[in-house]
Amino acid sequence: MPPKITNSTAWQQAELLMQPAFIRVVDNLRKHLDQSSWKGTYHDVLIWPPGTTNETKDLVTQLLQEIETATPEQSEEIKHTLTRLPIPHPGYHLLLQYQEQQISVDLWDICYQVCFINYSSENMAVDIDTNLIDEFGEVDWQYLEEKTKQLVKQVFDNLPEI
Repeated sequence: MPPKITNSTAWQQAELLMQPAFIRVVDNLRKHLDQSSWKGTYHDVLIWPPGTTNETKDLVTQLLQEIETATPEQSEEIKHTLTRLPIPHPGYHLLLQYQEQQISVDLWDICYQVCFINYSSENMAVDIDTNLIDEFGEVDWQYLEEKTKQLVKQVFDNLPEI
């Protein structure tokens, strides 16, 4: 689940940082993949709230497809039904493969670790890592690159031995 940002200043800082962090994460992953035996493919995924049943996922998916071709009246009815159901948020994963082994890496999770202090998926309330912003209110590119390199290195360091 995406982190909860608690105030407008933090929201503005997150908006400033997320795109550069994502670009640095993808670039650093590419650099590691170039030197690795692991192969990687990127995938759009849907992240469902915890405890969502497969039946509910199927129903929501079906309704989201039906809304595309629904009449205005049907569309309103579908939207009303969807307000009572869990809705997934989009995610972006890197599937790492080596022979029979597969590891899925959540790119947004890495970005959140870059942008926020002590981020974990269990602790949704977050604080911006203000070291990523220089005294002029701009991205500190050097610190962003160093932190991103460290986190991406951890991903590859934690892969199973090959």
